[in-house]
Amino acid sequence: MVRWVVVVKQATLQTDKVPKFEDSTFARNQFDVQKQIIASVKRSQSEENINASTIDSHTCICLNLEDLKCFEVVEHQYEHWGVIFHNSLAIQPSNPAFPTNSGLTVLMGAPKSGFLEVTFLRGVNQVNACVTSSQRLVLSAYDRDRQLLAQSILPSANLANSDSALPPNTLLSVTTQNIHSVTFCAFDGQFTLNEFRFCI
Repeated sequence: MVRWVVVVKQATLQTDKVPKFEDSTFARNQFDVQKQIIASVKRSQSEENINASTIDSHTCICLNLEDLKCFEVVEHQYEHWGVIFHNSLAIQPSNPAFPTNSGLTVLMGAPKSGFLEVTFLRGVNQVNACVTSSQRLVLSAYDRDRQLLAQSILPSANLANSDSALPPNTLLSVTTQNIHSVTFCAFDGQFTLNEFRFCI
């Protein structure tokens, strides 16, 4: 009998703590809340009355990237869920160094390499994504006035089939009140993200 063990690594930087990289094992259900919505580009009939302004607190929205076409510029596709992307492209990676965590489609920063920004139409309290990067990557959260609230740092590259101590698709998360935008920055490196999720 073969047993599979799934290990999730998480990098976290909280605003009320001394900045540090935590290399601990976390279960994914750490982020479970009372409600989670899988958000599609096209709303089904059951989702017609759901939008960013009607979603209750303690709800997380996980974006279904599989609705996107390969090489599609991603900007307003999820706006009805309260989120807008900037400098973002949907791809299905052919490079084995950038494996997907689930599904076939991921997001990458393009046309400007190594940078991706996300704006929320309503303040959120948590943002997380699984990231694979060719070098150090910083996830930064900002308030409505573009003041830095929190950061989460992937301290080094985590490409597949490399000697990195971090696995591909490492979970990065920021948690604080009233996040209105986040940026992913790998300083001209390449990165992919999937399982993008935000909580209200």
